[in-house]
Amino acid sequence: MPALNAIRNRYPGARITWLVEEAAADFVVGHQAIDRVIISRRKKWIKGIFSRAYLKNLREIFSFLKQLRDKKYDLIINFQTLFKSGILVALAKGKRKAGYGKGMEHMEHSYIFLNERIRPVDMENHAILRSLMLIESLGIKSKEIKYNLPVFSTDRIKAAELLQANSIRGFKPVIAINPVAKWQTKLWYNDKFAELADRLSMKYGARIIFTGSKDDLSVIEDIISRMQTKTVNLAGKTTLKMLAAIFELADLVVSTDTGPMHVAAAAETPVVAIFGPTAPWRTGPFGSIHKIVRADVECSPCFKRKCSSMECMKKISVNQVMESIFI
Repeated sequence: MPALNAIRNRYPGARITWLVEEAAADFVVGHQAIDRVIISRRKKWIKGIFSRAYLKNLREIFSFLKQLRDKKYDLIINFQTLFKSGILVALAKGKRKAGYGKGMEHMEHSYIFLNERIRPVDMENHAILRSLMLIESLGIKSKEIKYNLPVFSTDRIKAAELLQANSIRGFKPVIAINPVAKWQTKLWYNDKFAELADRLSMKYGARIIFTGSKDDLSVIEDIISRMQTKTVNLAGKTTLKMLAAIFELADLVVSTDTGPMHVAAAAETPVVAIFGPTAPWRTGPFGSIHKIVRADVECSPCFKRKCSSMECMKKISVNQVMESIFI
């Protein structure tokens, strides 16, 4: 989004299209810098290949491809450097197809689909800065990090009503905990989250709310079952925009390394982020108001999705997280 805003500032009269996968589409639709959104439902389509609704599935795919190719763009930028995004860049019509060239870590050969390959940069730069460095090579400079999340009054009203229904609105301080991540190696321990929530409640008189998707419900219910103090489970009850609105109302967000962590940072709410196998200087919450909690182990960051020891997460204590809390 900071790169998007920089592009809009450079080309105020341009027609900008964003191609996005369904899971993140809610955050793109309605953004003031975008004229058009094309949504890829790739995961749904893959699952539906052998379903009874395969004909409907095929019609959706053909409709998507028609949308993708119905315009010839002056410039297409591939920020992801992934093979799946590279294929879509190849299918789209464009004079210039730009992105990072060969040589960046974790790149999936997406550069083969480009006709304008930008010299790779050091992966130790934060992901936001890498995006800005990419467009700077295309003559688009940015002096500030701006998100302008497309969160509207309707989203804020719904978020406030949800908090009020759970006796939270007007209560201070409010701390949101987002405990689940997609990688098994990014997960902290349920008993530690429970102890942390209890201690935050007792020390600061805080109301604790847990956030997550419907898939996170059982994990969060287990955490709450281990607690002594009262809390609220909002898992599966919010859209992405409502989640951002809830984070705006919170005084602090404690999170593992996952998407909602970045949502909280974009909402300009202080974040305490618990990191294990990944590198916070690459993909942590961006900005000086946030804090990172890590264990001092030699193997971190390893970027592994599976691990038998989980030492990097196991060695993070509740005391260590509590010392990073700032309200």
